[in-house]
Amino acid sequence: MQIQINRKIFIYIFFFLILGTYNNKKFSNLNFPKINSYEIIGLSELENNQINKDLSILQNQSLFFLKKSQVSQIINSHKVIEKFFVFKKYPSNLSVKIEKTNFLAFIKKNGKDYYLGTNGNLIQVQENKVDLPFLFGDIEIAEFLKLKKIIDEYNFNYEDIKNLYYFKSKRWDIETKNGLIIKLPIKKLEASFEILSKIFNKREFNDFKIIDLRQDNLVILNG
Repeated sequence: MQIQINRKIFIYIFFFLILGTYNNKKFSNLNFPKINSYEIIGLSELENNQINKDLSILQNQSLFFLKKSQVSQIINSHKVIEKFFVFKKYPSNLSVKIEKTNFLAFIKKNGKDYYLGTNGNLIQVQENKVDLPFLFGDIEIAEFLKLKKIIDEYNFNYEDIKNLYYFKSKRWDIETKNGLIIKLPIKKLEASFEILSKIFNKREFNDFKIIDLRQDNLVILNG
């Protein structure tokens, strides 16, 4: 670590001497290497090519003076990205490692089809649809992500869900692929999923088609 620090100090001193020695005219004539190649890792070939195209506006800049915020602004414009890491490979290569967001649900908005990602973004469907729950209602993404977190914490099989219905009161109904309707309360969702886990562990409840948990301390089962 000490060696790395000393090298950085040396580089700073070197450029300080350069800046202090050359006047503005001479400094402007210095030929710093320009960015001439990009390496995008983590997406499909089509997605990588699109990001490469967007990053091409940086080609006339020196890698040494390039700010990561400039790269971040371009990368963040692609909603399919969960997170990314930028690496400068001197003298002229920029490498970006990307983690793609996971698609959680399918939603239709303004006549168009979208995936909802774990990053909270809506990504327009370009290819064949993935088998995911369909979201109905005027969805608040934060409320959905909150529900998804609770579902995972209580080991409810998310893959069994066919549809999710969201109401203006911020309440959810879940419809499973086998036709079971679960009516959740507005609050105390964690307690509701604790009750569900107990119900699912008892075979005598397997034939019910509706589980209504909307009222405190009351479970209504309908066949």
